[in-house]
Amino acid sequence: MAPLLVPGVLQRSRCVAPPGWSRWLVPPAALSVHLAIGQAYAWSVFKPPLEESLSLSGTASALPFQLAMVMLGLSAAFGGKLVERNGPRWAMAVSALCFSSGFLISALGAGTGQYWLVVVGYGFVGGIGLGIGYISPVSTLLKWFPDRPGMATGIAIMGFGGGALIASPWSAQMLSSFEPGSAGIARTFLVMGLVYAVFMTLGVLLVRVPADDWRPPGWVPSAAVAKPLVTTGHVSADNALRTPQFWLLWVVLCTNVTAGIGILEKAAPMITDFFSGTSAPVGVTAAAGFVGLLSLANMLGRFTWSSTSDLVGRKNIYRLYLGVGMLMYLAIALLGDSSKALFIVCTAVIVSFYGGGFATVPAYLKDLFGTFQVGAIHGRLLTAWSTAGILGPLIVNAVADAGESAGRTGPGLYTFSFSLMIGLLVVGFLANELVRPVHERHHEPDPSGPARSGPDARFPTARPEEAAQ
Repeated sequence: MAPLLVPGVLQRSRCVAPPGWSRWLVPPAALSVHLAIGQAYAWSVFKPPLEESLSLSGTASALPFQLAMVMLGLSAAFGGKLVERNGPRWAMAVSALCFSSGFLISALGAGTGQYWLVVVGYGFVGGIGLGIGYISPVSTLLKWFPDRPGMATGIAIMGFGGGALIASPWSAQMLSSFEPGSAGIARTFLVMGLVYAVFMTLGVLLVRVPADDWRPPGWVPSAAVAKPLVTTGHVSADNALRTPQFWLLWVVLCTNVTAGIGILEKAAPMITDFFSGTSAPVGVTAAAGFVGLLSLANMLGRFTWSSTSDLVGRKNIYRLYLGVGMLMYLAIALLGDSSKALFIVCTAVIVSFYGGGFATVPAYLKDLFGTFQVGAIHGRLLTAWSTAGILGPLIVNAVADAGESAGRTGPGLYTFSFSLMIGLLVVGFLANELVRPVHERHHEPDPSGPARSGPDARFPTARPEEAAQ
């Protein structure tokens, strides 16, 4: 794979699309990366064999995943400007190199019984690949699809939500086919690292950025600006941090993700607890099926809701996520154990909003801050995901553990945590209502206007990724 990732592949002449090149080739390029890195959601498949073969505790076997999530947020936040500067092909190549290398290092660790190598490989090195890969196509997709930004980012980010649907059965099949123990785990890691390297390299070779003067046929930029909150200006990543809009969206994303991940992380035991005292308890197989259903809702929500946002607007779609999310949580808290159908529908809707929130936020950022450094801004906003990844499971698990210690059972284990989730969604709803257009003082100077000096005189005449390649 090394020859496919050398700097020569990243030359500008092979990254800017020639006339007549179809923009519909960019979403498959993005999907090739996101479907691969979406494997992170399938880490739980490796926990039991690692615990058995290396004598690990449940907490220890979760370390690679936890570190990967931390590195995802950090690398997206701190690497966003590099992604904007060097372009999507460079970013996808770095992501492919780090993500696949993480598996190869983990294979060495599992094969030699050195678990710290698994943590470093999958968690640290692979986590960097996760973060860079997650934001790598966003800015490019928004430039190719200014007429349908929600749909474009929804297609790509849907892949991250759906990656586990492929990785889970594939990993389980390899683990059962190879010899048991650490040697089988090592071979599984090795195969996955090599296959993902090839698959992600397809995206590296396929991705292109549009020429400076390219526009979708029949699309008039001025027509799009008539929509509320859609700006004609551009804001740098550094200036975005100085605006209230960035921090309001940080709160919106954090609360929406917290509400969804709280259910996702404890889905199987939650549905089992809710119906344990009824005449039709939920078994292990049914609980696993419920987890699969939620994964499907997560994936489909990323495309469906983000595409809908192109029609109704980003602010309105987040009103749906947060407002209806409150009602879904309230329905589960009051009536959840009375009907399995009601419980499943409500939780699936909440998780679809969780996925939709991820897919819609890049387009929301583009509407507010323009496309100049939207990838870098998106990377910094993903720190809200890292925060929610700690907050959501902590709320649900801490409350359930405390309730169990107090002798509570069934839905009583979750009533207070659901009330907290409703409160957080109220905060997110209010933050979304406060979002207004970004003041012009934060905009970069128009390159066609009068020359300006100082730190703001840096808006480029060419796209940042083109200038660097």
